[in-house]
Amino acid sequence: MELDLENPLSNLNDLFPTASTPSLFLLESHHMPTLYYINTLKATHLDTSVRREAISSISQLSCKFGPFLPYLAITYLDRFLSSQGVAQPNTWVLRLVAISCVSLAAKMMKTDFSLADFQGDGGFMFDAQTVERMEYLILGALKWRMRSITPFSFVSFFISLFKVKDPPLKQALKARAVEIIFKAQLDTKLLEFKPSTIAASAVLSASHQIFDGKQFPSFKKAIFSCSYVNKENLVKCTNWVEEIAMEGSESIWDYQHIYQHIYFQFRE
Repeated sequence: MELDLENPLSNLNDLFPTASTPSLFLLESHHMPTLYYINTLKATHLDTSVRREAISSISQLSCKFGPFLPYLAITYLDRFLSSQGVAQPNTWVLRLVAISCVSLAAKMMKTDFSLADFQGDGGFMFDAQTVERMEYLILGALKWRMRSITPFSFVSFFISLFKVKDPPLKQALKARAVEIIFKAQLDTKLLEFKPSTIAASAVLSASHQIFDGKQFPSFKKAIFSCSYVNKENLVKCTNWVEEIAMEGSESIWDYQHIYQHIYFQFRE
């Protein structure tokens, strides 16, 4: 069953007969790194560099498979390092972990691949048996919870709170929120927040850029009124997400221009 990051529990009705948005909010904490891991990354530059190097390898290995596959692989990486510790590994071990995370993500997303696709130009070659052993080690560390619940699982839910009737505008809002989520994954500060909180913050940030000042307050109120949201954490997360989103981002006028372009495409 192919994993859809927007609907990670889909096609699992036998195992999750009540699979729905409330179920995602209930289960999302099981797909997060430990607090100890997060605090360790905050405290030491060495551990942060290990994560950064592994993410760089994952990006290189999976660049031709689209953005969702490496995103999933990085969630596996964080949860694995969270379970096993972040001691400074040999470069070849880190490369093996990266290849194995990408391999597992490809299998979950039913992406055609061969091991040769993942060898890249890193200078290390691993046979199938070695990669398979590491995959089983990762599977055990993740307790076989491979259908990761990510911020993508909550984006549509939070957008639905806005009651946006115009499909092109809703599409533009979702596209920008997704873009922000991809960008935010690299920032270790956001690891402490639940996927739903990151999604809510990304949607808020996107709406702040796309909509005018008259509409945004009502959208903000809608999200902060949601019973699933921890208001204090949402404020903190949104402040950081806003900073991340504004780094190199277009102006509000640019996004309104993009929306108009999409709108006229739909009208044709």
